[in-house]
Amino acid sequence: MDEYRQYVPDVHWELIPISNLVSNQNYQRNLSEAHIKKAVDNFDLYQINPVKVSRRNGTNYVFNGQHTIEIVARKSGSRETPVWAMVYDDLVYEHEADIFANQQKYVKQLTPYEIFIANIEAGNDEQITIKSVVESYNMVITPSKTLGGICAVSTLEYIYRRFGYHILDDTLKLCIATWEGDINSFSGNILKGIAKLLVAYGSELNEDVFKDKLGRCSIKELTRSAAERSNGSLGFAEAMISIYNKRQKVPLHIGKLYNKRKVNEPDFMEKNAIYDLDEIYSEED
Repeated sequence: MDEYRQYVPDVHWELIPISNLVSNQNYQRNLSEAHIKKAVDNFDLYQINPVKVSRRNGTNYVFNGQHTIEIVARKSGSRETPVWAMVYDDLVYEHEADIFANQQKYVKQLTPYEIFIANIEAGNDEQITIKSVVESYNMVITPSKTLGGICAVSTLEYIYRRFGYHILDDTLKLCIATWEGDINSFSGNILKGIAKLLVAYGSELNEDVFKDKLGRCSIKELTRSAAERSNGSLGFAEAMISIYNKRQKVPLHIGKLYNKRKVNEPDFMEKNAIYDLDEIYSEED
């Protein structure tokens, strides 16, 4: 076994009460209260990782896992709650800082698609519902842009979570009917732009007019027009409503794109909530 020692960290495992751990080293980032609160509200024991500890001069310095210990402490209500610690006895401060700085250097992050598929395999209702909506239009969710596929996974999840099943369904229906499945029409910006219009205007938006006018505008033209306006999906929403309004006797007021709107749709995730519609532009694929 000695030939493999160079590949095995020289550590031992201990259950250590959080009160006996120190995590205020200068190289560490500030604690994110928003992250801690979200993790506490959605606490999952199986997502708790061991913390990495450097034992120097009898003190247990956490150099990986400072958020973990705060989450466990908040959830349990006691800093006497123990956590599993991977304890190093041979590190100096500078080595700890170096490990902290480079811990993500060669880690391959999961893509939104990979996370989505794992949620499907886990049987999670949200992703199963989204998959069902997409497949109802003879489309599939894909890891990259391809004919008959939608790869804007984060956008699909965002629209569903923020605005509910029917807005997601109507967004896909309108997009497909307008551009007849054009591979470039399923970008995150376009899908969010359509969702924005559906939420902002509701029944005022005539879908037949939208399909007729926008369908005569190529995705390339739409993208060029959007680029001359605001960034991201807001630019696409502005471009779409501008094209929609051409030669309309009663044009839709573009100001509604920026107003807060009370949503009474019973199938929304939060009934009768007032949404800041500009939030829809905060996350792009």
